[in-house]
Amino acid sequence: MSSAWWQGLVDDAAIFPPGNLPLDRAVAEHREHRASEYADLVGGFVISDVKVADLIDVLDDAPELVEPVETPLGVNLVVTGGAGAIEPAARWLNRAPTVSLRAVEFALRDEEDLAHNAQRAITAWDLLEDDNPDAQVYIEMPRLNGAPTHGWLAAMDEVAARGLRVKFRTGGVEQQMFPTCGELGDAISAALDRELEFKCTAGLHHALRHHDSATDLTHHGFLNVLRATRAALDGDDPSEVLAEESAAVLLEDFDPDEALRTRRWFTGFGSCSVLDPHEDLVDLGLL
Repeated sequence: MSSAWWQGLVDDAAIFPPGNLPLDRAVAEHREHRASEYADLVGGFVISDVKVADLIDVLDDAPELVEPVETPLGVNLVVTGGAGAIEPAARWLNRAPTVSLRAVEFALRDEEDLAHNAQRAITAWDLLEDDNPDAQVYIEMPRLNGAPTHGWLAAMDEVAARGLRVKFRTGGVEQQMFPTCGELGDAISAALDRELEFKCTAGLHHALRHHDSATDLTHHGFLNVLRATRAALDGDDPSEVLAEESAAVLLEDFDPDEALRTRRWFTGFGSCSVLDPHEDLVDLGLL
């Protein structure tokens, strides 16, 4: 299992929209996922900085949820309050024996000077790195809304120079929050040009690009992202692969070993549902 291409593909973001599970239920279900036959598919439990205290309370009040093999709980910390909020949230987690900091994720907000914003965020993390040597850091880039700008690329350069990772938002609760195939393809290509590993978040619940008739939203597919990353590495246009809706086309010549090598760059994605990606992989014969 340790060499499976889908290992750690899905971070459990059950408390985030549109899932919005209560925190205690989300923790309990995460424990169930981690004890299941598909446990290797599941990455960290995603928590925002404003929910850290609540998470610690849940774990303290319900010790029976903590499996001996899963202590402490591995979490991905999403910082919502800017660079200044990174330190207090991370230190609070570090003091709690029931959790371990697996990854830190924070977004660049200052559209006027993204490179400077990236520098500030990186400096804030530098002060914490010694206490968190195993934590991965993802800096979320703003949506492109067109071609990459000089400032956007300069911020990517700052992240690359520090050897961190980037994160791309691939959806939301409104269609305008979904990047186009061209925008997402350009973002992936920019990351690979700088040898940057990346993850995705939001809206990426299913393997294939599809239109959800219930919400009237068109979603990207995580299998599309995987194969688009491979296409970009091979010098082809990733946007064409991102736009593909046919399972037969995306599965043509699918090579698990190649997929595993591609995961070196596309590290995974956060989803409010772990079961949806799992069921898709089973239905497609990939798991």
